[in-house]
Amino acid sequence: MKHIVTELELPNGCKGLLVDVSEASVMSFMFNFRAGEFLVPEEKWETPHLMEHLLLGANKDFPRARDYQAEFEKNGAYNNASTDIYDVSYEAECADFEWSRILDLLLLAITSPLFLETEFKAESGSVREELVSRSNNHFRHLGISLRINYGLKGTTDQERLKLMHNVSLDDINSHYKKTHKTTNLRFIIGGNITPKRRERIEELLGSINLPKGHGRYLLPDEQPHRLKEPLYIRNKTVDNMYFFVDTFMRKRLSEPAMDALDLLNIILTETFYSKIFGAAREQGLVYDMRSGYGQLREASNWSFGTQVTNDNAPALFNIMITELKNIFNASLAVSDIEAAQAYALGRFQRSAQTVRGTIRGYAGRYFFDDTIEDYDLVPKRIKAVTKTAIIDIAHQMFAEKIWGFGVLGNCGIDFVRQLHEQLAPLWD
Repeated sequence: MKHIVTELELPNGCKGLLVDVSEASVMSFMFNFRAGEFLVPEEKWETPHLMEHLLLGANKDFPRARDYQAEFEKNGAYNNASTDIYDVSYEAECADFEWSRILDLLLLAITSPLFLETEFKAESGSVREELVSRSNNHFRHLGISLRINYGLKGTTDQERLKLMHNVSLDDINSHYKKTHKTTNLRFIIGGNITPKRRERIEELLGSINLPKGHGRYLLPDEQPHRLKEPLYIRNKTVDNMYFFVDTFMRKRLSEPAMDALDLLNIILTETFYSKIFGAAREQGLVYDMRSGYGQLREASNWSFGTQVTNDNAPALFNIMITELKNIFNASLAVSDIEAAQAYALGRFQRSAQTVRGTIRGYAGRYFFDDTIEDYDLVPKRIKAVTKTAIIDIAHQMFAEKIWGFGVLGNCGIDFVRQLHEQLAPLWD
């Protein structure tokens, strides 16, 4: 989707992107505060999540959440909010004709929540149901448990359920006042942003009724450490096994390194003809498999994971090990790289077919560290990835020997240790 991006930084500290998509029929909004769970004591872990649930509720102009939502949604507009370890985000999308009304309503919720006792009790029930539902997600349970074992911030949904009773309305009010400040805010607004609309947006955000604060909260400096033993979570109701393999390096990925690792993920796991997943699928070993990378403030990780029957796991691991060693040994055909580049280009073009999809493409990096993705350069970056760059980043991700392996299932710790030993030579 063709668009023009402008960064807007206002005197009160509000900072964000305007993504002008000419003649778009909708407007999309994303507002992000560095206000996640890392900013509260562990016993109060659920405070940001409960705050997020309450904020799009009763406010100074609407005495009940239902009243506010009825007004917001009357012409089909959408809103939502989310919380993670680092951030709390609020988003909305609406028809172009009512963009100003919806932006007014979204900012009303952000700046004047009432945090009513009645709604606190009701949303506590909703959050409890949400956490119970999430706790049935075995990949999520395993992933968070591994994260904690690496020494990173995190709390399992099972533990969060036990901690909920520690959170009071005073905690929510305090966290809101601590985090919802203009210098801690980042936003992205996309749609048909005419000069008059830009003036209106600048006026609204420039006079937003929030204190200025003292800047954006820094991400925590988390340093992962190696797991000496594999993590095993026994669940006798699971007939197969869920697993993740993680490897870390203690620095952030450069942009060229991200591009190379992204192509390597495509080559190894992202298609039905990929080196690991494609081969495993061809042999009937797995239904699905994925790999991916993540960024911390001063570290990066690369992970592989899927669910597989106990009988098929050793054969799957043999494929993983063989293909990774092939990469380490520079056994990678130019045709494989060219195929991955073609796939990456098509995937990139598909990702930005809507206004919402387009602004989400900017959100990850901009909310993380204020980096503005240059969409026009992405195809050039993809085509610029070389065989040497791919092999180099593969080596770098294993060079520091910071890694771990986790399994959720009913296969027994002895079997998990056997798989751990099978994997270990990758870090030699």
